[in-house]
Amino acid sequence: MPAMQFSVAVGNGRLDSIENTIGTAPILKMFSGTMPANSGAADSGTVLATINLPSDWMQAAVSRTKTMSGTWEDTSADADGTAAFFRIYASDGVTCHIQGTVSLTGGGGAMTVDNVIFKAGQDFKITAFAITDGNQ
Repeated sequence: MPAMQFSVAVGNGRLDSIENTIGTAPILKMFSGTMPANSGAADSGTVLATINLPSDWMQAAVSRTKTMSGTWEDTSADADGTAAFFRIYASDGVTCHIQGTVSLTGGGGAMTVDNVIFKAGQDFKITAFAITDGNQ
């Protein structure tokens, strides 16, 4: 099958559809343990933190990149453990739409946080999260 390329406008539209599909009240959960095989698989590991994301949780896509919007913070982590992956759910907290790895800034994770070692009750912040579009 031949390779395809899409315009920047199409790439941005694909990215913006992610936020539209998930909705305005998504829930982010941070987990320890092994990430499930895909976003449709059951949760695994221990939930370390749960964040209700802002209603406008992503910036509009620009140049094939969509970045987080607002402050993504939990003022009281749920449990002790080392963050390994995250999952973003629809407002029902059950339907997972996105999952990926977590690391400190520069560590190569799909999402970066200010600390990967969680203690129950501690405050932590997401420092960066972006989605890019392929097929350029």
